[in-house]
Amino acid sequence: MTGWSLRRRLTGWLVLSLALIGGLALIDTRAEALRTAQSVSDRILTGSALAIAERVTASADGGLDVLIPFSALEMLSSAAQDRVFYRVDGPGGFLTGYADLPVVAVTGDGPAFADRSFDGTALRIATLERTVSAGEGPVRFSVTVAESTRAREALSTAILTRSALRLALLIAAAAVVAWVATTLALRPLDRIGAAIAARPPDDLSPISAAIPREIGGLVGSMNAFMARLDAATGALRGFARQANHQIRTPLATARTQIALAARGPDASAALTKADTALVRAERVLAQLLLLARVQAAGGRPPLVPVDLARAAREVASELIPDALARGQDLGFDGPETAMVAAEPVLIGELVRNLVDNAIRHSGPCTTITLRVGQQNGRVNLSVEDTGPGLPVLPGASSTGEHGLGLLIVRQIAGSFDAELILGGRPDGCGLSATVRFPLPAL
Repeated sequence: MTGWSLRRRLTGWLVLSLALIGGLALIDTRAEALRTAQSVSDRILTGSALAIAERVTASADGGLDVLIPFSALEMLSSAAQDRVFYRVDGPGGFLTGYADLPVVAVTGDGPAFADRSFDGTALRIATLERTVSAGEGPVRFSVTVAESTRAREALSTAILTRSALRLALLIAAAAVVAWVATTLALRPLDRIGAAIAARPPDDLSPISAAIPREIGGLVGSMNAFMARLDAATGALRGFARQANHQIRTPLATARTQIALAARGPDASAALTKADTALVRAERVLAQLLLLARVQAAGGRPPLVPVDLARAAREVASELIPDALARGQDLGFDGPETAMVAAEPVLIGELVRNLVDNAIRHSGPCTTITLRVGQQNGRVNLSVEDTGPGLPVLPGASSTGEHGLGLLIVRQIAGSFDAELILGGRPDGCGLSATVRFPLPAL
């Protein structure tokens, strides 16, 4: 199943994160733009009110004369075509201007500001109080000026628009940089992919190319997987070789004997040999299937405490009739209990293969001893016989039915962290097969 590439994911997350941060920044910028525009507007209103206040004078009759300078209203005009209002109030009340224009209560020496609505228009209003000297003393008056908020909104919108444009350009540049950076950063993965694709199908060697630290775990897992795959394919090749060698011989023998029985007058001897060959083929096939089962487990089965002495006694009791039928003496020597860490079913197969090999290949009139004991911090399982032994001690590459049984034992023992040791008996005759188990952890 395919999806977005890693490059697109990284770039997409970066752009999304920048867009989210940019949105929050624009919200803050909008608030700052409104504060800036309002501050500018308030300063202009204050300047206009001061210009009008400077032209208020005392009259000869003790009243106030007001001369509205054109410059005081001109400074309030803007490209946004704001509407401008004013009024002047003396001690007796309204003097000139717009009589219905709201007046802001002044609480200090400076101007007072407020946002109000007048004649259906949103206004920013400033009221300034001053005094003028007259014959009877100072006369207090107030000047109120106002303008609609179009200019303020236009200024804040312009600031916000420019900020949004700069942020969009920043996000676009970051996306390009992220795309290029991820492309360069992912080149080691591309090289690894190309190297793996160029390998022949049977090359499962570890990847040894120079890799970044961040993907070391991934490459290590791939190497471990290829090692397991190599072991599995090796086991499959070994199984195929064993099956080809072990099954073809008895089947060919059986076919030959059946053909002789079909042509000869006395078929009983030939059919008996054919039956023996088929029984051998059946046993070999069973052992091959067991070997395949052990190898397919791919390593270590779940281990539990198992009484090795009890398993050995049970196998010896089961196989005594086979030994007696061949004129052999099969016995057990060991303690009542000897615990090892193993898998119950496989430990039984291990013991059975060792004893069965001894029965089948030591010859008649021999003694077979199944022994369990502890030595040098390990639990030992030994099968000793007084037969002819093996001309060559079989290893991992052993062939023949005898070697197949020992190969199964070696495979099972390895899954228990045990080892198989083959050698002669102390008296120089026969074969001794010993499996050494580590002591189980308490």
